[in-house]
Amino acid sequence: MKKMLVLGAFAAMLASGTALADTSDKKIAFSNNYAGNSWRQAMLDSYGIVTKKAVEDKVVAAADIFTTADKEVPTQAAQVQNLILQGYDAIVINAASPDALNGAIKQACDAGIVVVSFDGIVTEPCAYRVVVDFKDMGKQEVEQMAKFQPKGGNLLEIRGLAGTSIDDAIHAGILEGVAAHPEFKIVGSVTGDWDQTTAQKAVATILPSLPEIVGVVDQGGDGYGAAQAFAAAGKPRPTIIMGNRQDELQWWKEQKDKDGYQTWSASIAPGVSSLAFWVAQQVLDGRTDIPHDLLVPYLAFTQDDFEAALPKIPKGGVASHEYTQEDAIAAIKANIK
Repeated sequence: MKKMLVLGAFAAMLASGTALADTSDKKIAFSNNYAGNSWRQAMLDSYGIVTKKAVEDKVVAAADIFTTADKEVPTQAAQVQNLILQGYDAIVINAASPDALNGAIKQACDAGIVVVSFDGIVTEPCAYRVVVDFKDMGKQEVEQMAKFQPKGGNLLEIRGLAGTSIDDAIHAGILEGVAAHPEFKIVGSVTGDWDQTTAQKAVATILPSLPEIVGVVDQGGDGYGAAQAFAAAGKPRPTIIMGNRQDELQWWKEQKDKDGYQTWSASIAPGVSSLAFWVAQQVLDGRTDIPHDLLVPYLAFTQDDFEAALPKIPKGGVASHEYTQEDAIAAIKANIK
């Protein structure tokens, strides 16, 4: 009878998705394809802060970071294959492509390795995805622009890292927003790599060939660079959507103090890397109720609240949030249907 009661309790735990395993001997690797801007640096910092403590607390045995030397898909695929050979129990990945890495991801899953993608997600069904609704974020850029430029006009679009799921999703959202607001027209597009220096050069190159621009829609990390390019070219200052970087928000404050300049800012919090880590840990811990797609909100600032956030952002950094294990458990619960 006692044995039956124990088995019944065990079955109930399985049904509820309660964690059953000890992860103190588990090793988690982070595969990152790019570290060339302030967002990615903040992402790595957040991951390091959270995972260092997790290792010290013996929650996991290791949480190592691996960043490729270039942005190329074959390099990251080879990196994932090396991590498989090194015997990691889970791989957290910010992927260079949503589908070109699926072969390597499937190899990891087939080897019994848990894969959790975030930011740059993968489409391989065996992987988990911590997903921000980037398409909605892109659409909201145009919705917000319509408030600041009610008469409409010409827009310049600054795209992100080519080939990534994020760039594709934000671009699709922006196009959807423009379709809903035909008073706007995208008359130019450049690639900024989510980096203000790259964006500034790209915008400076295209500006002489463009008609008057009333607004700039972008993907984060490029707002301040765009502002500098317009100023250097002596062009009228447009409404530039921001991406939560300290330099962007500081410029926004300066412009607001000068003449009431208005805009909007949004981005995924770089600390979502730490949320992906905790999701991987929870899967390793035996939870059976975790959806393969977990939707988390992006971080946005308005005219009314960005100044309060600004002093908390390191100079040269980006607004972020480090997630706890409890945050991950809450996010999982919120996504269970």
